Parts: sequence; C-alpha cells; structure tokens
Amino acid sequence: MKTVRSTIFNTGLMALILTACSQPSGTGKDSLIEKQVEELLGKMTLPEKIGQMNQLSPFGSMDEIAGQVRQGEIGSLLNVTDPEKVNEIQKVAVEESRLGIPLLISRDVIHGYKTIFPIPLGQAATFNPQIVEDGARVAAIEASADGIRWTFAPMIDISRDPRWGRIAESCGEDPYLSSIMGVAMVKGFQGDSLNDPTSIAACAKHFIGYGAAEGGRDYNSTFIPERQMRNVYFPPFEAAAKAGCATFMTSFNDNDGVPSTGNTFILKDVLRNEWKYDGMVVTDWASTAEMISHGFCKDEKEAALKSVNAGIDMEMVSGTFIRHLEELVKDGEISEATINNAVRNILRLKFRLGLFDNPYVNTDQHVKYAPEHLAKAKEAAEQSVILLKNNRKTLPFTDKIRTIAVVGPLADAPHDQMGTWVFDGEKAHTQTVLTALKEMYGDKVQFIYEPGLGYSRDKNTGNISKAVSAATRADVVLVCVGEESILSGEAHSLADLHLQGAQNELIAALAKTGKPLVTVIMAGRPLTIEQEVNLSDAVLYAFHPGTMGGPAIADLLFGKVAPSGKTPVTFPKMVGQIPVYYAHNNTGRPASRQETLIDAIPLEAGQTSLGCTSFYMDAGFDPLFPFGYGLSYTTFGYDNLQLANDKLAANGTLEISFDLTNTGKYDGTEVVQLYVQDTFGSVTRPVKELKGFQRVPLKQGEKKTVTFSLPVEELAFWNIDMQKVVEPGEFNLWVGPSSAEGLQTTFTVE
Repeated sequence: MKTVRSTIFNTGLMALILTACSQPSGTGKDSLIEKQVEELLGKMTLPEKIGQMNQLSPFGSMDEIAGQVRQGEIGSLLNVTDPEKVNEIQKVAVEESRLGIPLLISRDVIHGYKTIFPIPLGQAATFNPQIVEDGARVAAIEASADGIRWTFAPMIDISRDPRWGRIAESCGEDPYLSSIMGVAMVKGFQGDSLNDPTSIAACAKHFIGYGAAEGGRDYNSTFIPERQMRNVYFPPFEAAAKAGCATFMTSFNDNDGVPSTGNTFILKDVLRNEWKYDGMVVTDWASTAEMISHGFCKDEKEAALKSVNAGIDMEMVSGTFIRHLEELVKDGEISEATINNAVRNILRLKFRLGLFDNPYVNTDQHVKYAPEHLAKAKEAAEQSVILLKNNRKTLPFTDKIRTIAVVGPLADAPHDQMGTWVFDGEKAHTQTVLTALKEMYGDKVQFIYEPGLGYSRDKNTGNISKAVSAATRADVVLVCVGEESILSGEAHSLADLHLQGAQNELIAALAKTGKPLVTVIMAGRPLTIEQEVNLSDAVLYAFHPGTMGGPAIADLLFGKVAPSGKTPVTFPKMVGQIPVYYAHNNTGRPASRQETLIDAIPLEAGQTSLGCTSFYMDAGFDPLFPFGYGLSYTTFGYDNLQLANDKLAANGTLEISFDLTNTGKYDGTEVVQLYVQDTFGSVTRPVKELKGFQRVPLKQGEKKTVTFSLPVEELAFWNIDMQKVVEPGEFNLWVGPSSAEGLQTTFTVE
C-alpha cells in the first residue's frame, strides 16, 4: 500500500499558524534569551529553582506572601488583579529577593476581562477566526492593564457531551474547528510579540481528553485509546503548540488509569519529543495533590515525584513541590537536571514576556470598556447567534410591528447574560435585551415587559398570567429563556438538559395566545428544546452573548443584521442520544431510515429486531439540529460543484469550486462548509469530517464562485499500524450549509 506522511493541518489552519509564527512572538528559541536563561539558572540554588516551580493564589495576608516572594519561594501568583498590589508584590520580587526574578501574574481570562464577549462556544458558532482573535486581543489589552500577563485559555478540549458544564468554554465537537479557533485565540492573547506590555501568555488546556469525561461528569475518568486520541483530541493542541502557544495545562482526568499530571506519554513523548514544544507546562488547580485521590499516588511526596518526572514545570497551588522536591532531589529520585529543565521553561517564558526589563504595570491606563472594545463585542455577539427556526417569516420584525411583549427571565438579566467564567465582568456594564430594545427601537415600538418568571430555575407560575396578559396586548411576543450563568461551567454538569424551572410552562402559555412567538435562548450549552422549538414561530440561540448581547440581539430581531451563526456542536433531541456528533464512525448496520419507530409498532407485535440496524426507536434517526446548522433571513443556493481533477497523487492538492447565490430578499452571510469522507481504510473512518469553511457575504441576488484548496496530505489519519498516513482510495466530498446536507461528488487518491 502506497502511503505518505502528513501533517494535521489544512490550508486554513496552516495559514493561521503561519501568521502566528511569522510575527516576532517570542515563542521560537532565541539565542540571547537562552544565554540569559542559562546565566541566571547557574546562579540559582536548588530551593530557588523549586520556588520558581511554585504558583500560589493569595488567600491570606499579602505580607505573608511577600515574605515567601522575598525568599524566592514563589514563581507565579494567581488572582491578583489590583495593579497597585501587583506592583507592590512585583517590587518585592525584583528589588528584595536575592536574584530579582519577577513574578508571573495570572488570571482566568476566558472570554473577556471587563468587556465580556460571548462564551467560547458562542464564539465558535461564528465560524469566524478573526472575531475570535479580536476578542482575545481585547481581553489581553484590558487584563494586562491590571498587570495580568498570563491567562488560562484557550480551552480546546473536544466536547461532545453537553451534560458537561465546561462545554461552554470549548469550541465544540470538531477537531478542525477547535484547531482554527484555538490558534486564533492564541494569536489574539499573545499579539505580535509576547514582550509587548499588552500581550498575555496563552495556555492550551486541558491536556488531554478532559472533554470526554465519562457521563459528562466533571473531573471524571476518560477511556480514549491512542488512535482516537491522536485523530480527534490531539489536533487542536498540536495546532496551538505549532502556533507558539506559550504554555500548556494538564487536565484533571485520568485516561485509562493515568492522570494527565503524571502522564509521561502525553507530556514527554508527544508534547516535547514529537511536537518539539519548548513552552512551559503547568498543572491545573491542585491536580498534583489530587493524584492521591485518584489512587495513583500514595502521598504528596509521590505526587510531586510523578508530576515532575512526567514533565510538569509549575505546580498550581497544591504546594507539594515546595514541600518535597528538595528531599526528592537529595534522595536521587528526581535529578537536578530535570529540575533545571523545568526552571528553564519558566525563566524562558518570563524573558519572552519582557518581565525582566519591564516588570511593573502602568497604573494610569484607561482601556476598559473602550468604545472599540464594545463594538467588537457587539459584532461577535451578532455573529454568534444561530437562527434555528423562522416559520412564516416571523423575523425580522417589520414596520407593521407596533407593540412587542418582552417576556422571560433572561430578558433583563445582566449578570447571567455574561455567562460562565466571568470573574471580572461587571453587570452594570451589561446591555440586556430589554434595555437595548428600549434604547434602540423605543421611539418606533412600544415594549411591554412582564418577565413571568424571576430567574431560570423559578418554579413559581403565579406571574405567568401577567406575561400572557401582556402577550394578548402585543403584535408579537419575545420570550428570553435559558440558563443562569451559574448553571454551566466547571463543576456544573447536568443529567438533564431541559429548560429549568417553569420556563416550558411559560412558553406553552404564551403559545396558546396565538400571537407570533419569538424565543431567544441564552445558555452555556445545547439544551433539549424540541418542545419549545415546536411551540415557537422563530428561535434564536444566543448561548451567553456577553456585555453587548442586548444590542446585538436587538439589531438581529429588527433585521439590521442577518443571523449567520452555525451550531458548533450537535443539538440532541433528548439526553439519551448523547453522545451524538456528526463525525461518528459507521457501523456494520447503519440505519436505513426505513425502520419502525416506537409509535408505529403494533400491539402484541411479534418479537422482531425492527430492521437489525443502529438507531433509537424513540428518538428516531437524527439530532434536533446537526453540526454546522443555522438559518438566515435570506436563502442560499448551491450549484455547479466542480473539481479541477478528481484523481490525485498523495502529494497533490484538490481544487474545489462551486457557485453560491443569495436567492432570498435580504443581504446575508453564509458559512459554507467542506466535508470529506474516506470511504474505506485500514481502520474505520468517520462518515464525514470538516475540512474547511468560509464566511461568504452576498447581497440580495448576488452570486459568487467559492473555491477551496485542500492538500491531499490533510486527509491523513493514524492508521492500523499507528502511523499517520494518507491511504489511497475513493473519497466522498460535500459542500453545503451544514454537516447534514450539500452538494456531493467523489474523487480518488492514487
């Protein structure tokens, strides 16, 4: 069999990576920095080296922390956000410690610092890496103004189980989309150069497999075999490493019995040896000590031993390194060379960030909530919203609409609209749907506000009648429902994904009024909303849209902007379908769609297998919404799919073109998607894999020829011999508006 080695990247991702790497980002090895690292390392005592490997979050007096910094016992601090205090503690490190090594100040800046962008899952729905890069750049500018120079993002765990609360922080289920968006975040956070004072070090997390936690329960075990790990879970992290991501973070989960913080295979064999990564690796919060709870280590000393020997450079907060590494080195269980290498990685990052030359922060900066930041956040929110349904052209609202009933617990919820992992956002700056509608369109439309429910979990139905009364007096009803921000994120897994509280009852009561019903859903994950979709005339899924979500949704409702978001993760009809994702392998008995579903089974039917295929009798054959799905106010026609050559060598490039026409009555932007299927291989292959996408704006009636260039080497996968190769044979190819439909053709790799 003829094979050829390949990389993981297609042209879109490679272009982003080359852009990231072409700038003086400070992430490639530099001879001057290496010389400085070695000179400083040669002056350090063993306790000082170990001190650099220790990261703490101040819980008590800063005086106590200052004493440890003065003794060289701390390399990094978490969660110091007052720039005056940052400068005070940095002065202790630089001017009062023996070697004057600056501290690395860090914070979870996930989807904004003060100006809050849509949650990462919402940003992924834009299918626009520039929007994602812009959001990270805004966050870096605002956070660095307070002295923060390291964030713990992007989170690029492949997430195929919406029960897992941290799916909100992810870019969804697809390795290619997650790779593109992860690289964009790295570029935004780190800017053109790490030593720019407005740049912050990015952190690719969680390495690895955390999004596959069993049952969607946070921190739980995973059981991912190596081939699946390499084909599905590694690609976004390899992309981030190649793009110069300054740091990596290990994950909480054990995979096949080995916790990531003690996993030599992922940290040494893959990250260091295969990918040649020279950045710094940090544990997640206390994950070293938690290996004791895992049953992988008997005590703190063994946990420190296994962490460092596996390849950890810095320990977050659990303190086992500072308490035990010196003894472990003296006992010969850890070599000082291993310690030296870890400290090299830490010092290298600090030199790359320019901390030795410029350790202090300018406290006279006024960049938070800058007008250009708010504009970027509004644009991101606009593009993140997905139009799931629009019967009878209910949206956009026309001039005939004079009165709108605004209902629901999320219509005016400034805190919850920001979403999960917002430590520093301020609800006073959040522009909600209600306030935006009144301010932007109140001179043209009367808005009647009756929330009906106080918050998303509210089960008190006593005020629903007031909402119904408001609906009867309006031309159209706008109901804003979903999740409070606290219901998603870390440690917020759910076994059921229905709308909480009495929100379903609220929607049902509003639907009975017969008035056009527009439902806006703000949530941190896909919810099982089939019933609510059926009751609604139009549905907008906004995830949690951030500071500027209100103005964005207002302009979408009134047609100033047309929806263009696409689902970055499959939406299940019911929880029992999970895991459900588009890029699954086929079975020997795939569903024919002719099988008998539960409602059609006759009474006292003979015991049959109903077709002997793989499907659910109650859920049917499809999810509620497939990956990549999203409507617009206009319609798009796909036609004339052409391949320049349908027979290619393994080192060739597939040139694809097709015509896209705006066939509707509004200007709009379509996210066109390219999928490929390797029809057979040495191991089974997914039924479809995303290999490219483009946002294509079109005026009403306009037609464009859209092209993709796909190097054949991007069809490589880890084969039965655990080698990454392109296997010759026949491939199916689709271009279309989602993973579930499109124009199809075939080509052959010879």
